[in-house]
Amino acid sequence: MIRISAFGDEIAVDFEEQLKVLQTLKIPCIDVRKAWDITCTEFTRWQVQKINDLCAQYEITVACMGTPIGKTPIQAPIENEAERLKRIADIAHQLGTDNLRIFSFYPEADVTAEVMDNAIQRLQHLTELAETLDVQLLLENEKDLVGETPAQCHQILEAINLPHLRFIWDPANFVQSGAEKQVDSWWSQLHPYIEYIHIKDALLIDGTVKPAGEGDGQVKELLTQLHTNNYDGILSLEPHLVVAGHSSGFSGADGMEVAVKALRKLIAEVGIQEG
Repeated sequence: MIRISAFGDEIAVDFEEQLKVLQTLKIPCIDVRKAWDITCTEFTRWQVQKINDLCAQYEITVACMGTPIGKTPIQAPIENEAERLKRIADIAHQLGTDNLRIFSFYPEADVTAEVMDNAIQRLQHLTELAETLDVQLLLENEKDLVGETPAQCHQILEAINLPHLRFIWDPANFVQSGAEKQVDSWWSQLHPYIEYIHIKDALLIDGTVKPAGEGDGQVKELLTQLHTNNYDGILSLEPHLVVAGHSSGFSGADGMEVAVKALRKLIAEVGIQEG
């Protein structure tokens, strides 16, 4: 049994409009990255209360906070990210979730063994802090960061191997980093760490983002493995069908509808039931 979520700011700037579209599409959960064009780490107390009120009104649950933590230079003071983590942990708890999407830092140049060790140390520091804050860090693979390839993600997750750091598998991001046959090649190594799935696809030839099943991300194969292994969690739509930026994306209401239909077609073919 799975639940579908979606990045609301892919639909609209206004948070209530995000919820209206998700309700129409029968999506029960939302990933909160921005509301009213404000990044989730900067929400005021009033905005948090407004989000809670609107979510209750539209009967939609906050599944995850799409934080930008770790999408920063690896040489920047880790204390800055630790302070942001403390702030977003408090906001997340107020919104009824403990899931925080994070990243693995921008390297200055090539990802050498020294750079990888540095990223691991920084992420371990944040993971240990997350335990004290009672939040779950979810590491997303992302192009041009230290953890952009399946091998790099596996190295990070295996080295830290703590329950408060788990993995978000994003098929399109792996494609854009050049990964071929990612599920065939890396499922066995990465699946023990999976806690969350992002749904978007992309083409190897040029990185163009596509709806699920229309690219080279082996999305159907990933869903099949998840189903076989009794995955009980979230499939979160982050379609990027109109704008595929490095810090956010946009699909609009129509694009989100296209993405939802593509995903539901695949999960029906695989035999997955929505909960």
